Amino acid sequence: QVQLVESGGGLAQAGGSLRLSCVTSGRTSSIYGLGWFRQAPGKEREWVAAIDYTSEETYYEDFLKGRFTISRDNAKNTAYLQMNSLKPEDTAVYYCAAADTPNYYSGVEEYKYWGQGTQVTVSS
Repeated sequence: QVQLVESGGGLAQAGGSLRLSCVTSGRTSSIYGLGWFRQAPGKEREWVAAIDYTSEETYYEDFLKGRFTISRDNAKNTAYLQMNSLKPEDTAVYYCAAADTPNYYSGVEEYKYWGQGTQVTVSS
């Protein structure tokens, strides 16, 4: 089992920044990749970014690339999502999720373990 706990959400103004953290615990050695997702009210959960735990390669939803950066600190068992130039449409609950197989990318069903989410609200 892997546990994930997100933090760092809150209220930001348009154009501002927030950094989300995702602390992992449990069988972290079983993680192949970690992804960030978000879900706005009335919308489906959508993939934001992912980082591979072996290669450290990063992947982004195209329209977010350049504003968001995913990273991780292996020593702290923590992954981050740096969000810059925030827009009101970035308002959502943000989730981190861990994949325990190498067959993952952007699909919700490809991630086995999920955090509880952290709310991000961007005001105009």
